[in-house]
Amino acid sequence: MASPKRKAPQTESHRHNARERLLAAAVDFVANHGVREHSLREIATALDTSHRMLIYHFGSRQGLFVEIIRVMEQQQLQALQAMVADIEASASTSDVMRRFWRRLADPALWPQERLFFEVYGQALQGEPHAVPLLDGIVDSWVDPAAAHGELQGLPPRLARANARLGLAVVRGLLLDLLATGDTQGVDDAMERFMDIAAVN
Repeated sequence: MASPKRKAPQTESHRHNARERLLAAAVDFVANHGVREHSLREIATALDTSHRMLIYHFGSRQGLFVEIIRVMEQQQLQALQAMVADIEASASTSDVMRRFWRRLADPALWPQERLFFEVYGQALQGEPHAVPLLDGIVDSWVDPAAAHGELQGLPPRLARANARLGLAVVRGLLLDLLATGDTQGVDDAMERFMDIAAVN
């Protein structure tokens, strides 16, 4: 009697690919449905997998959310970099800032942004599952913006200060928008900041 065939063990490459596929599906799920109080089992069902597989790849529900935020942050950073690349061709810096702000302030992104601030707050409280989010949470945005400032002739220290200030304003106004829903007031504040930045 022939012995049953054993499944070949997954290679590291297979595990990585499976993890990336699940993560991409999870990002789409959050973008379309938000987070609300979905349990890990409910998320797994929506992704056509099991909660055990999500735990295997991400450790926990919160660990999955941290990775989702990382992907979303990277997507927004890539969008900003693409807009910055347009500056030399046609758009001014203010035009790029305005376009990027409209992108971020789109209500379709609010569920993702609420998740960002929720987990960011947990990371600041030292929650172990969320602390990894702090790696590069500022520098990943400040570095390219500061480099662009230097290309425009600003001294490195001033370019970095401007980039950090811009990031702080954008995140602060996003938090204001999510808390108050005052789109007009927040847009006016962003326009005012761009006016001040242009003068200085």
